[in-house]
Amino acid sequence: MGNPLTDTFRHYLTEHLGEYATPLAEALEKSAPSVAVRINRRKRVCTSAIFPDIADGSVPWCEEGIYLSERPDFTHDPRLHQGLYYVQDASSMAVAKAAAYLTGLMELPEGESLRYLDACAAPGGKTTSAIASLPDDALVVANEFDYRRAEILKENVIKWGSPATVVSRGDTSRFLKLKEFFHIVAADVPCSGEGMMRKDAKAVAQWSPALVGQCVERQKEIILNLWETLMPGGYLIYSTCTFNRHENEEIISWIADELGGEPVETELEFPGALKTGLMYRFLPGRVRGEGLALGIVRKPGDLKGAFAPKNSRKQKGGNASKVNCAGAIARITAQAAGWLAEQQLWTCTLRGEEIIAYPARHAEAISRLEKALDIIHTGVNLGTVKGKGIVPDQSLAMSTSLRGDAFPTEEVSLEKALSYLRRESSGGFDAPRGPVLLTFENAPLGFVNNLGNRANNLYPAAWRILH
Repeated sequence: MGNPLTDTFRHYLTEHLGEYATPLAEALEKSAPSVAVRINRRKRVCTSAIFPDIADGSVPWCEEGIYLSERPDFTHDPRLHQGLYYVQDASSMAVAKAAAYLTGLMELPEGESLRYLDACAAPGGKTTSAIASLPDDALVVANEFDYRRAEILKENVIKWGSPATVVSRGDTSRFLKLKEFFHIVAADVPCSGEGMMRKDAKAVAQWSPALVGQCVERQKEIILNLWETLMPGGYLIYSTCTFNRHENEEIISWIADELGGEPVETELEFPGALKTGLMYRFLPGRVRGEGLALGIVRKPGDLKGAFAPKNSRKQKGGNASKVNCAGAIARITAQAAGWLAEQQLWTCTLRGEEIIAYPARHAEAISRLEKALDIIHTGVNLGTVKGKGIVPDQSLAMSTSLRGDAFPTEEVSLEKALSYLRRESSGGFDAPRGPVLLTFENAPLGFVNNLGNRANNLYPAAWRILH
């Protein structure tokens, strides 16, 4: 069940939501949070294969989303760690539908790929859902202010497997260096957390009108930073997990009045959601999900003359197996790049001892990002150079671009899969010595270094499950 609300908050709800306040308060106090997951179709997983015994209907606004009738033990399900699905509140999946809708409205210059920023991205639910809904050639950048949460974001983006991703950390003021760079910016801004009160008693305890006021100031600061990085003709998707007007409609009005933004009326349909002026509101009791408010603003102008990579036309739609490598590292990067599927032109680079690969069509854009941001992940980390060899990285195991026959594979049981995820040592495998890709239910799990009588576990120590 939910959590008891204070009288002060009840009165506040009535002030901001009128007739909808009483049923919302009842839902927050007397109903249990819903449970939903989103399937990673780019890893070729059938929806019916995920929790068939407790699947309880589809999320209306997300083709890959399914409700569950109960909350299973996600931690001990290898498929979660393989990136085959993501646990996400159903209401939050609406942001990706908005992103896909806006993409359909935009006519990009010939040869230019969409650039999308998720500005307040941890833990990664909205980022990975955007990756799933945007065109395959889009570049998705995910940023998180908090360094600890940024590491969680990085882990979840890597597990999702897209090679056209960048993860950065730090204040949104860094994006002031990237003027008119992104076609779409999504800002799920820090808020007073009213929409989380059903599932988190701390959200009830910490709430106050003063907190709302502090959040409003922080939200305006973030939007001011992000407005400059948005292209003329581009779109800002603004969202919060709170109910009051101060952090929602009034912010949209402020963007229009102070920044010249144009609030967007859309034809989006979210069954059960409440449309209040310029915002969609997802209210527990009306929708099967937690609280969310979502609005869209367009930056005046058109996309002509915006930043476009000079070499984008040359690389458009490339299906070549060629790899761009730099001088002295050409041999070893070419070896590692051979582990990638020959689906596009790749750019490889050596950062320290790590070999990084990403789609070549994004090379110039990524170069600009590297100069402006504190980047902690780009594309696919193929592996680490050790002497004359390369130790393959977990990022490669999780990538949707891993070539199917790049490594010997060994299918493991549930027991052995969980042992691997705990980073426990194991005996050797009846496979060639060297890197072996373990699979569970025929999907990549991660690498071991097979030594014959034993195997070194290469799963990232920071990701291991602890029990």
